[in-house]
Amino acid sequence: MEKRQTATPGTLNMLLDEMRQLRAVVSDEGGALFRVWQPNIERRAFCIGALNLAHYLALRKRDLRDLQIKLRPFGLSTLGRAESRVLPNLDAVIATLGMMTGGATPVHPPLRAFFRGDHVLHHNTVELFGALPEGLTRRVRIMVTLPSEAADDYGMIYELVKRGMDAARINCAHDTPDQWDRMVQHVRRAGAEFGRKVTIHMDLGGPKPRTIDVIGRKEIVMPGDRILLSKTAPKKSDGKMYKVAARCTIPEVIDQLEIGHSVWIDDGKIGTVVEKQIDQGVVLNVTHVPVGGAKIKAEKGLNFPNTTLNLRALTDDDIDALDFVAHHADLIGYSFVQEPDDMRLLQNELAKRLDHPNEIGIIAKIETPRAIQNLPVLIASAASKQPFGVMIARGDLAIEVGYERTAEMQEQIMWLCESAHVPVIWATQVLERFVKEGTPSRGEMTDAAMSVRAECVMLNKGEFAAKAVTMLDDVLTRMQAHQTKKTPQLRALASWADFVPDAEPIP
Repeated sequence: MEKRQTATPGTLNMLLDEMRQLRAVVSDEGGALFRVWQPNIERRAFCIGALNLAHYLALRKRDLRDLQIKLRPFGLSTLGRAESRVLPNLDAVIATLGMMTGGATPVHPPLRAFFRGDHVLHHNTVELFGALPEGLTRRVRIMVTLPSEAADDYGMIYELVKRGMDAARINCAHDTPDQWDRMVQHVRRAGAEFGRKVTIHMDLGGPKPRTIDVIGRKEIVMPGDRILLSKTAPKKSDGKMYKVAARCTIPEVIDQLEIGHSVWIDDGKIGTVVEKQIDQGVVLNVTHVPVGGAKIKAEKGLNFPNTTLNLRALTDDDIDALDFVAHHADLIGYSFVQEPDDMRLLQNELAKRLDHPNEIGIIAKIETPRAIQNLPVLIASAASKQPFGVMIARGDLAIEVGYERTAEMQEQIMWLCESAHVPVIWATQVLERFVKEGTPSRGEMTDAAMSVRAECVMLNKGEFAAKAVTMLDDVLTRMQAHQTKKTPQLRALASWADFVPDAEPIP
């Protein structure tokens, strides 16, 4: 239970001293971190974001909950919206406390300093995605993943752009450069017809382990069944020893597994644990399946949440794809990026193909615990050189960190990105049932509404994708009147008007 506070001079002075001490240590520690990054910052526009990110990291090293409780009774900011403006927020609280104590004349931060971070984030968003059409009130962009059919169906893309698609995502793990080229041409043509730029986002597949050469794919696995995950194609005899046998498409993963490590199959549908290591691979014990069991099929994703995988972020297929992507994409989606060296690897490959490699935008897909842990340095290494954004890839992320922690990790990613003024893409299964079946669920409508806190929202491919764009456009436009990032917009709520008597003028 919170202790009741009274605004005595002693209480206010102690609170003012505490805020001044916090401001000093945040400034010192943040400044020191910024000076480490500063020599490598080539984009002057990132200096503001880098410094604020450094201050934010210094601020969040501390447990501020007790301080927030002390500030709350006085109607002061409890620092919960400090992400984009750390020092100005602290200065504003200090200045107001100074006024309340009757000390020296307080100096509040000027409006331009207080809202500079918001303006920089807007600038960075436009730099990545282009300006929105004139007259459009929606701030958040809408991205749609294109299916293979889009290569031969201009009408599909025309309809998506007509309904409000701002960016088209091409997944380079599928289709061919010839199909990608036709998709790009269709998107450019549709954008020209509507007099607007539609951004081309090309997503590199990355080192995504999958099942292949499956023996026993018709078998239904249940808890307690044993599965062989091998480094080479399994033999027919393996089908007699194990319920199912399959090869991992990235065999070096097998050597990094240990007994007791979890292995999830088919994007989290089937849970297993490493029971035994053998020369051929590992024996997995099935622990989780849907009701009635499940089948293990080829080309299904594998996740290893307990294992820190040491894999090159760019595969040979990705490097081949870059020959096309570097010359046609506005944004490059970078899958399974985890370390600053991963970022430098992509930047070096772009430098081999482009005269101005730092003009193309990079979107880091955050989908592992290590990527979250290293997010500050990933931001510093990428945004220092070129336009940069982050995609919260909630599919793999949920499996890697656990479904129960997905929302928590999503919040942390958004906090860090906002502090660095880096745009965020809210991705994976947004309006998924609507896109696939034409009818939304209540839960996914709430999820779509909350996506207004990002700078872009991604829809997956599906038969009803165009209708989903229309619905998402409406939801985002309505929600924008209520919320910007994490800050509620306190507009008048007409829905409650009948319950509230006419307001008296404030004396």
